Amino acid sequence: MNDFSTRFPTAGDELPKVLSDEAELSAIQEEIALLAPPIGERRTDMPRRVRFECDMNAVPLPLEVANPTYASTLKRWFDAAVALAAIVALLPVLAGVALAIKLCDGGPVLFVQNRTGYLGKRFRLFKFRTMVMNAEELKQSLQAQNIHGDSSPDFKLRDDPRITRIGGFLRRTSLDELPNLFNVVRGEMALVGPRPTSFDAGTYSMRHLPRLAVRPGLTGLWQTSGRANIGFDQRSDLDISYIRRMSFIFDLALIIRTIKAIRKGDGAM
Repeated sequence: MNDFSTRFPTAGDELPKVLSDEAELSAIQEEIALLAPPIGERRTDMPRRVRFECDMNAVPLPLEVANPTYASTLKRWFDAAVALAAIVALLPVLAGVALAIKLCDGGPVLFVQNRTGYLGKRFRLFKFRTMVMNAEELKQSLQAQNIHGDSSPDFKLRDDPRITRIGGFLRRTSLDELPNLFNVVRGEMALVGPRPTSFDAGTYSMRHLPRLAVRPGLTGLWQTSGRANIGFDQRSDLDISYIRRMSFIFDLALIIRTIKAIRKGDGAM
């Protein structure tokens, strides 16, 4: 009888073990619930989402490396020093462009727009104004002419009617981007990196998020690749490729390529 009970325990004998397993599972679930943010919070926690997608796609997060490297430390100070020197050297050009814009239509010299930066954080980007003053209001009526498709968040027209006479010249020569140098000095941008988008990271698909693993730049790999009119998917792929290959030599090469493109009038920035 004892041997039978040992080999075939009764339902009553199993009950404490079942209850114990359920209690243990419940405790684990409670711990997970405490660690994980609520669903709504997860959707708005953009830094967490970017880090997760970077981990899943083997994309480095250079600014979060503990030990000092070019990408995590030196790049920031190198970029700021070069940007500050460029601002001082280009003061006459900056003043001349500002005067030309003012004389063109009497409107504001600068165009300030919220852009998406590192880990999805929004910041105010400075540019010389190249469009009519109500350009943003006209954008909706021109959406059907978007070369990337009327459903794309990326907006570009072949012959944008909103561009002013002086604005066309500034864009061809990339002079409109010179105020971005102030964003570099402020630490919101880098000299080289993915261009910051005007649309929020909330509209990105998951494959796009790793491009936010570094500070956005004045110029980058896709601008100097000769593929200016590619879609956002391809742009993001090039940006992520840049992040994986980032180094001082690579940045220097892209800066040189950008200068050559600007001299040719390609407007690479």
